[in-house]
Amino acid sequence: MKSLPIDAAKTLIQAFISNRLDYCNAALCGITDTLLRKLQSVQNAAAWLLTRTGRREHITPVLRQLHCLAVSRRIDFNLTVLMYHISRGLAPTYLQDRCRLATEVSSGRRLRSANVPTFVVPCMRTKLRDRSFAAAGPRLWNSLPGPLRQSKTLTTFKRQLKTFLFSD
Repeated sequence: MKSLPIDAAKTLIQAFISNRLDYCNAALCGITDTLLRKLQSVQNAAAWLLTRTGRREHITPVLRQLHCLAVSRRIDFNLTVLMYHISRGLAPTYLQDRCRLATEVSSGRRLRSANVPTFVVPCMRTKLRDRSFAAAGPRLWNSLPGPLRQSKTLTTFKRQLKTFLFSD
């Protein structure tokens, strides 16, 4: 790997590892810690390989240097970006039908929080259903600070969300 230029290594890691980690992230929400650790170890190995640091060095500073979120945070990031699209009416209708804004369900009273998009979190009876997109997405979205949810553009939202997830 030492003969491979850094730019080529970045491209290979993005193509073969990062894309696979991000594929179907909504389905990975709430997975067991054992499976999450396995995915995290793949990301850690890619970061060590890219930065050519030793396997005994702590990975957190390496991931921060690469501006790379941990796998659990990547899942949250992608799920929240999908919720941003839903809140702005930019997502496909089959996803928008799964998540309802609280303003659509309210009893006719105008709430102070009406200008901040909040979703209704359905009550689920099992852990498996609680992991579903219809419950996990709105719960994650509602946990974000109000100013973050009110971001005007997707680019601004992504930047602020990544900063929020790094600091959290």
